[in-house]
Amino acid sequence: TLLSSHPKESAMFKNMYDTDITTWSPAGRLYQVEYASEAVKQGSATVGVKNATHVVLAALKRSPTAELSSYQEKVFKVDDHIGMSVTGLVSDARVLARFMRTECMNHRYMQDSALPVGRLLESLGGKHQRHIQSAAKRPFGVGLLIGGFDKTGPRLFQTSPSAEMHEFKATAMGSRSQSARTYLEKHFASFPDCTLEESVIHALKALASTASEGTKLNVLNTTIAIVGKDTPFTVLTDDEARKYLDNLVIRPEDVVVAEEEDEDDNDAPRRPADLAE
Repeated sequence: TLLSSHPKESAMFKNMYDTDITTWSPAGRLYQVEYASEAVKQGSATVGVKNATHVVLAALKRSPTAELSSYQEKVFKVDDHIGMSVTGLVSDARVLARFMRTECMNHRYMQDSALPVGRLLESLGGKHQRHIQSAAKRPFGVGLLIGGFDKTGPRLFQTSPSAEMHEFKATAMGSRSQSARTYLEKHFASFPDCTLEESVIHALKALASTASEGTKLNVLNTTIAIVGKDTPFTVLTDDEARKYLDNLVIRPEDVVVAEEEDEDDNDAPRRPADLAE
C-alpha cells in the first residue's frame, strides 16, 4: 500500500490519531491518554502507606534547575481530613486540588459534615472521565495519591489520567517507583500493626529507593504528610521532618532489587494483588 511503501508517511501515521482524545487508533489506543500517563511516569516519585489508624504520604521534590529556584511543592491539603501528593504536571494537580476543595466545601455547607473520601473519589473520577470523552479537552497529565480519614477509617487511593481510581494498603508512583513498590510488597503485611512513626519510616525507606544515585533524602527535597484518627491532614514542618530524615538508616535488608517493568504496559497503575484493597 501507499503507507507501507513510503517510510516517511508510515512514521506520520501515528500522528493522524493523536490530535484529540476522542480518536481511536486502528490498534484501539488513545494516544493522548498514553502521553498523559508518560508524564506521570516521568514525574518525581511519591509513596503512600496506610496503617490501622493513619495514612502517611511522602513525596520526593524535583531538584531545582537553577541555583536560585526553590523545590516544587508536591503535597496539597484538600480538607481537614483529606490531602494528596502528586507526580506529573503540578499545574494540572492544582486544578484538581481546587476542584476537590470546592467539592468538600459544598458538602460541608449543605450537610454540615465532612465529605466521605470514597464519595470525593467518585466525583474526581467523573471529572477525569469528562476530560477523556470530549475533543475540546485533554487528559490530566498527573497522578494522585489521596490520603484521608472518615467513618470507615484511613483511606489511600491512587488515580491515573485514564480515570482509574484504585484503593491501596500501600503504593508508589512516579519515576523509578518500581523499587519502592517492591519494598512495600515485601513489608506490607506488617503495616496494619505499625505505629505512626514506623509507618513514616517505611514510607521514607521506600521513597529513598527511588532517588537517583548519590541523592539522600533531606528536608529540602522531601515532604512528609500524615492524616488519620484524631489527626487532621498535616504537612510536617522542617523540624518535625528532620527527626525522621536525620535518623533514617537504610539497612542491607531494606535494599530491594526492582522487578523489570514492561514500559508498553505501564500506562495504567499497577495493582499487585497483595497491596490493592
